Parts: sequence; structure tokens; C-alpha cells
Amino acid sequence: MRPRWRPRLLPLAIAATAGLLLVKAETLLRGGASQAPMAALASEPAPAPAAAPPPPPAPPAAPDPEQIAERALLESLRARRLELDRREAAMAAREAVLAVAERRLDTRIEAMAEQQRQLAAIERSRTEREDGAWRSLVKTYEGMRPTAAAGILEGLEMSVLVEIMDRMGERRAGPILAAMRAERAREVTGELARHRMPRPQR
Repeated sequence: MRPRWRPRLLPLAIAATAGLLLVKAETLLRGGASQAPMAALASEPAPAPAAAPPPPPAPPAAPDPEQIAERALLESLRARRLELDRREAAMAAREAVLAVAERRLDTRIEAMAEQQRQLAAIERSRTEREDGAWRSLVKTYEGMRPTAAAGILEGLEMSVLVEIMDRMGERRAGPILAAMRAERAREVTGELARHRMPRPQR
């Protein structure tokens, strides 16, 4: 009778251990290959986060009453200053116009005064010429005999006769009047009296 075959345990244990090692090695190799891309991804820098949107603008602060009052006061002062400047400019313009008018008036007054001086000089010259002519006539009649002078003077106009007799001395005029006709002598005497009377002032 043949002996019964019995399997050997040691070789089986070695074979099983070797199989487990192979399976584990394959698992490790697969796990390392899958983890390499993950490690590479982990080593890459993370993308920068998107910039946050700017905060909305703060609402305007309510105006300060003191600032409002100060601003209103400044505006009022500026308007007042502008008004004063405008009035000052207007006054300066009026003063300039008045100054020009005064200069023109002074020029006219001076021109009128010069005209008056010229007229007065002309009047004096005319009066002097007239007085010279009257004096010449008076001397002529004074040098004549009273009767001859009376005969000529009686035929003159009364205004001319009075001017001559008024300028004649009394000692010369008396004999000439005496040689005139009595009526003419009275008329000449009355006109001489009125001529020599002081004229009333106006």
C-alpha cells in the first residue's frame, strides 16, 4: 500500500507571502502614481483671489449750519464790496466830468473877462478920443469973441451946445450966453442944469 500524499506547508506559506507582497507592491505603485499629480497640483501656487469691489462712496455729510452762515456772510460781504467798488467808480467818473466842466467854465469865464477888458479898453479909448474932440471944440470957441461964438453956437443942436458949454469955463461961458438971444440963453441954461444934476443910481 502506497503512502498518502500530503502537501507541504512551508512552500505554500512562502508562495502565499510572495503573492501578498506582489499585490501590495502593485497597490503601492498605483497609489504613488496617482498621488504624484496630486502633489504637483498641491505644489503649484494657488491663484490670487479676485480683488474685492470698492466700497460704495459714503453719503455726503450734512452741511454745518455755522459753515452755511459763514459762507452766506462771505457772499454778502463780497456783494457789498462789489457794490461799493461800482459806486466808487461811478463817483470817480462823475468827478472827472465835473472837473472837465469846471475847467471849461473857468476857460469861458476867463474869455469873457478878457472880452470885458478889451471892451473897456475900447470904451476908454473912444471916450478919450471924444473928450479930445470936445476939448478941441471948446478951445476953439473960447478963443473967439463972445458975440461971434454965440452966433455960431445958437445954430447947433441942443445936445452938442450943452456938451460944449458944460466943458467951457464959467468966465468964458458967461459972456457967450449973454450974447445969445434971451430965449435961447434960457433954454441952454435949463439944459445945463439938468445935465449937471447927479443921475439916480439904478
